[in-house]
Amino acid sequence: MVVARKEKTAGPVGQSVLRNDVLEKATGAAVYTDDIQFGPGLLFARVKRSPVPHGILKKVDVSKALALPGVKCVVTGKDYPDLMGLYLKDRATFAVDRVRFIGEPVAAVAAVTEEIAEAALDLIELEIEELPAVFDPELGAQKGAPLLHPDLENYVHPNFIFPEPGTNISNHFKIRRGDVEAAWPKCAAIVETKVRVPHIQHVPIETHVAVALADDKGKVTLWSSTQSPFAQRAMLAKTFHVPESDMRVIATYVGGGFGCKAGVTMEAIPIALALKVKGHPVKFRLTREEEFYTNFVRQGLILNLKVGCDKDGNLLAMENTMYWDGGAYTEYGVNVTRAGGYSSTGPFDIPNVKTDSICVYTNHPSGGPYRGFGMSELHTGLLQVMDMLAEKIGMDKVEFLKKNVIQGGDTVATGMTMHETGIKECVDKVAAAIDWGKKEAPTAPNKLRGKGIAVMWKAPAMPPNAGSSAIVKMNSDGTLDVSIGGQEIGQGTFTAMAQIAAQTLGMPYDAVRVSGPIDTKYSPYEWQTVASRLTWSMGNAVRLAAQDARQKILNLVAEAWKEDPKDLDIQDGVVISYKSEESIPVKDFVVYGLPKENDQGWIGGPIVGTGSFMPTYVTGLDPETGQGPRAVVHYTTGAQAVDIEIDKETGRLEVLRAAAAFDVGKAINPDLVAGQIEGGFVQGMSSAMFEGAMLENGVWRNPSFVDYRIATTMDVPPKIDAMFVETAQDDGPYGARGVGEHPMVPTIAALANAIKDATGVRITNPPFSAEKIYLALVDAGIVK
Repeated sequence: MVVARKEKTAGPVGQSVLRNDVLEKATGAAVYTDDIQFGPGLLFARVKRSPVPHGILKKVDVSKALALPGVKCVVTGKDYPDLMGLYLKDRATFAVDRVRFIGEPVAAVAAVTEEIAEAALDLIELEIEELPAVFDPELGAQKGAPLLHPDLENYVHPNFIFPEPGTNISNHFKIRRGDVEAAWPKCAAIVETKVRVPHIQHVPIETHVAVALADDKGKVTLWSSTQSPFAQRAMLAKTFHVPESDMRVIATYVGGGFGCKAGVTMEAIPIALALKVKGHPVKFRLTREEEFYTNFVRQGLILNLKVGCDKDGNLLAMENTMYWDGGAYTEYGVNVTRAGGYSSTGPFDIPNVKTDSICVYTNHPSGGPYRGFGMSELHTGLLQVMDMLAEKIGMDKVEFLKKNVIQGGDTVATGMTMHETGIKECVDKVAAAIDWGKKEAPTAPNKLRGKGIAVMWKAPAMPPNAGSSAIVKMNSDGTLDVSIGGQEIGQGTFTAMAQIAAQTLGMPYDAVRVSGPIDTKYSPYEWQTVASRLTWSMGNAVRLAAQDARQKILNLVAEAWKEDPKDLDIQDGVVISYKSEESIPVKDFVVYGLPKENDQGWIGGPIVGTGSFMPTYVTGLDPETGQGPRAVVHYTTGAQAVDIEIDKETGRLEVLRAAAAFDVGKAINPDLVAGQIEGGFVQGMSSAMFEGAMLENGVWRNPSFVDYRIATTMDVPPKIDAMFVETAQDDGPYGARGVGEHPMVPTIAALANAIKDATGVRITNPPFSAEKIYLALVDAGIVK
């Protein structure tokens, strides 16, 4: 199609879209770019949402909306009452008999334009009997709190999630190790504190968007900006009673994820409509405001901590009670709570531990996966407490951390033996990078300067049997196709997989083509693109697939040359013999094979290698003590340190220098590792300094970039030292572990500790806004 000119014009709901003038002249109507891809039968979806945080849904009258010209379909919870959820099936596509948060979908409209669909929403009549709501997870966990999910006992969940029916507690993870009560009298110093960490949004630049199409045979195709095409396929197929083989998910390019595009959020809505208007694709796009208050958020946390050490700084005991604000539906959030529970000590060797990690239903937006998966929130409190303990006993904070961090061979709080880790080296690296121990003069008389440090750990938070698979297909032009099911979301996983395949096969990197987009009909299975697990898990699958293809190539050539495959190698795309010194490019035979002697036929054929990987060694934990042989596959550890200044006249915090080091096992691509470390620090800094949901009686008061600020390039420190340590992981490809989420985990705590060092004032609860810091300086008498 030849397009003479394109111009921007006002599109549905004021959005800017491209209009194709050639098609407009030919048809007499404006044609949007979506029409070109999905055809003129494309319909647009909008959603009627609950205006109250909690209530009984007594009536949903859609008759007037259905009568509006241009409306093709309206669906409600009565049409699709089945529950779905990744770890706890507690959520329907639309509210059925009760609404539980402001913004919960109640009905959806499909119409020929987005404007008509929006207008139809005003014609849907709701009758809701309001009920008392829960907005504080600590209060919501108590007996007598308004009950949000009376049917909790009937919800389906795996055996590692522990709901408490008859309460608002959807998961209660416990650790009981040693005897904390007997340990307290032995402590020379004890710190006890409460820390509150707010909800924040992922704010991907691309909001959620999906297009669904159901054909006349009931087969469904979903085009989705997703981190979880295979998980979506499984969950949606069950929800809508479609055979999984008839549910196809095509994962388009993702314009930012950070966890919010994992699992299923809004993607069920266009499918619900498409099944009612078969043959018409239905598009649903969240507005920026909807992205804030109707989608997954990072859970809020109330953290009650008590930690003690002896006079020499050895940690003796910890009591950690966490109330996670899981929101209205905790189908994913229950696993955040579990991860917070088994990692509740942080990367420290503590002999006596009592942990209660409690996921609580509230009438806030649903909590879900966010980069770090609960670890940023946990470490925000824990690493401030460690800073306070070091101060109490008069010990250098770097030395205190190094004395207490977990080491290979130590037993972690769940009973697992810790693998080798380079966390002490990480601490040394970041301390040296900011000249720890050297008091720096502020750059101006009106400024205060300080330094802070924090350490971290994080394990891949996933079921014990999360698997990966890969296919390597050789081509006759000397290239190879690598098919995987993991999604590229900007972290560079396609590059890393290409490197692993090339290294394993002995092929040039430039010869590798990673197939995309991910399509559940054609791509090999991958659990999800979450948990910083792809380099490790999918990398193992790719390496095994490449090894399979490599062995087939060597066996084929060995048969043709009558040699032992052990005497052959592949280098730069050429098979060579160390014995006969023969050589042959792989492109000459990997599809068409090699002739036998004397023209007596052929051997070989198209070379295809397959590989799959699943950890088989993660064990269950006792529900009352949290003890078991192996709670997780591994931990990635690391450290961060910052050098900051605070303007006494404004309270503005500026990061002058930042240093971060992580033990990645093996850096498959050092540049990508450095990019993850730098980007993670900036995102962590953003959550520490600026971000926080302003929730008031269930209403999100700052659902736009006007009032919800995130860090920009203007806030990035002039110097970020991104470093790594390589202590090989025994089950990782070439020893590699993941490092995608970890760089933002210790940042809030490091900045909080630096603020204390600069001002003498401890501000425990983020965000550390200029206003909050300034008022704290006033209260402390530092500023008059």
